[in-house]
Amino acid sequence: MLNVRHMKPISAAAAALALLSGCLSVPPETNQARGPDFARAQHAAGIALPADAWPAEQWWLAYRDPQLDALVARALRDNPSLAVAGARVAGARAAFGAEVANEGGRLDLATGLNRQRYSSNGFFPAPIGGSWYNDASVALRASYDVDWWGKHRALIAAALGETNAAAAESAQARQLLAAAVVQSYLRLQMLWARQDNTNALIAVQRDLVSDRKARMAHGLVGADALQSAEQDLAALREQAARHDTDAAREREGLRALIGGDPAALDDLAHRLPAPAVDAVPRALGMELLARRPDLQAARWRVEAQLGRVAASEAAFRPDINLAAALGLDATSLGKLLRYPSRTPLVGATLDLPLFDSGRLNAQLGVARSSRDELLAEYNEAVLNAVRDVAREAATLQGIARETDAHAATFDASRKLAANAEARMQRGLADRAAVLQARQAVLRQRDVGLQLTDARLQTQVALVRTLGGGYHAQAPAGRPALTQSNTK
Repeated sequence: MLNVRHMKPISAAAAALALLSGCLSVPPETNQARGPDFARAQHAAGIALPADAWPAEQWWLAYRDPQLDALVARALRDNPSLAVAGARVAGARAAFGAEVANEGGRLDLATGLNRQRYSSNGFFPAPIGGSWYNDASVALRASYDVDWWGKHRALIAAALGETNAAAAESAQARQLLAAAVVQSYLRLQMLWARQDNTNALIAVQRDLVSDRKARMAHGLVGADALQSAEQDLAALREQAARHDTDAAREREGLRALIGGDPAALDDLAHRLPAPAVDAVPRALGMELLARRPDLQAARWRVEAQLGRVAASEAAFRPDINLAAALGLDATSLGKLLRYPSRTPLVGATLDLPLFDSGRLNAQLGVARSSRDELLAEYNEAVLNAVRDVAREAATLQGIARETDAHAATFDASRKLAANAEARMQRGLADRAAVLQARQAVLRQRDVGLQLTDARLQTQVALVRTLGGGYHAQAPAGRPALTQSNTK
């Protein structure tokens, strides 16, 4: 049965607390920032590629190149940038654990043993004054911070948001590294292919120079024709040297990406890459958020700031702490464990801000402004992501049309070369015409290699803009604060 006499003080305290709470006013929101409209997050209907798909987790396997697979695996294992990202995740998790540890109760054991002489000229007269005394104490102290207004919960949600953002940024670092390795490897292989094609052009041009020299010896051509052929040969050699330089630079860049030593790529074989099937999802929308780690990181940064805003709002409310202690204190160790030496303590503290020169208002204003800034950056990131997907997909469409047109040109040049060979065999054409026809085929082949290179690079860029095979999972830990305008 409840004791009504004991309920009266409690009811009075509760009423006073409610009155004080009602008198404290949290400044109202003046800016209603809104999150992105994912219903509009879509590329143009006219942008469509042969396949409707999101990138697979290990999307680079579509190129069917074991060398490439090994390089990506090595980069994801040895590149130091991933260690930096991992350290940031660990730091964020530690901060989250520290914030969780600050919540709830606390239990401490305090002990002390002192020997002190009291002054003969002090407050205590003889026989205390001028004498030495021992003081022994042991106390078990308990305290509990009553989180009436959810301040600690908000701070925990903020720490969790930062942890999840760091994890998403770590995934982003892995995806960007994999894409960089694939692009560098494919570019290196295409440079080698173009270098081989240029060497073939040089061989044909040498034959053409020899033919001009022979014809000039018989007075059939002038010196200008020979000098022109030699100039073309020098230009081809210059182009070959440029390809060699570009390949060396790309090779060193690839070696740095995989974290290899100077001999790491010595056994790298020349392989002409075969493009994968061009693919883009028919619809983006909310799925883009789950597929892009950078968007996930931006979203969690907003969630973290929402927690800080909630904590700043809770600072306007009374802060109540409960404390209790059970201890023993005596002037000698022999009396310490006796019942009369007990020193129990029960208490509570109420911290209520009444006047702070606008400090709480300023802190809340800063928190809300930071939230709005992060939300605006989030909206911009979504818009940029959709734009980038549309641009890369449109580029692939354009490259496909160029490739089809070039296929007809290349086929025509091959037919002309075959006709020149046939006419020379019948004595209707000279060797120079055949050599020039072969050069035309090789030059068209170089154009085709450049188109293939552009397609490969754009394919990887599109995969990167689609998240590179990432898919957000439900984060571990306590659920973060949510706000409808961030969804």
